[in-house]
Amino acid sequence: MIQASTLQFIDDLKNNNNKEWFHENKKRYELFKKEYQTLIADLLQEMKPLDASLELLEVKHCTFRINRDIRFSKDKSPYKSNMGIWMTTDRNRKNAPGYYIHYEKGSSFIAAGIHCPEPDDLKKIRKEIAFFQEDLEEILANPGFKKEYGSFDRDESNVLKKAPKDYDPNHPAIEFLKLKSFTATQKINDSLFTDNDFAKKMAEKLIILKPLTVFLNRALETIE
Repeated sequence: MIQASTLQFIDDLKNNNNKEWFHENKKRYELFKKEYQTLIADLLQEMKPLDASLELLEVKHCTFRINRDIRFSKDKSPYKSNMGIWMTTDRNRKNAPGYYIHYEKGSSFIAAGIHCPEPDDLKKIRKEIAFFQEDLEEILANPGFKKEYGSFDRDESNVLKKAPKDYDPNHPAIEFLKLKSFTATQKINDSLFTDNDFAKKMAEKLIILKPLTVFLNRALETIE
């Protein structure tokens, strides 16, 4: 868990996103950073026995820097006003499937899968879906998956209007083949982050998505 007073630092930072305020509140940031890292350690302790692919992860592999990369952004706010935890299932791959937890006041969520894979990886995932659609459908039809996550996230701005090249528009899995990201998300209440059993509760929810990460990793391991 993390203290409500510590999370307040992130909420306050959103309204005071400048270097002067940040430096004046450096002690609050140091406390936030300490509890943030402890929270990740607790999550890894819960998740590793459930998913062996996370075994080599350390806290430092799951954290995000508070500083934003503003080089190519119109928004020049110097700091992130959210807290993210990323547990990748393959540290050797630039963009591998994994589990994600996000705190942002009023917009907190958990998720798993792979977001916007590279073109070559996207081709592999589509091929896996085309040949083994029954496996994917079984994952998505699991009662736990349906209850907690529904189905894949479907952001229409991130979905092809037509069938991908070399695929029949009438393919039975065509709606999955049109996707450019393969993630499942559940909104969560901000108050969960201050729950004594936060790590355990999140692990119970996230591990439901393990079959999805396994399917995606299987696709990416395919040798062309």
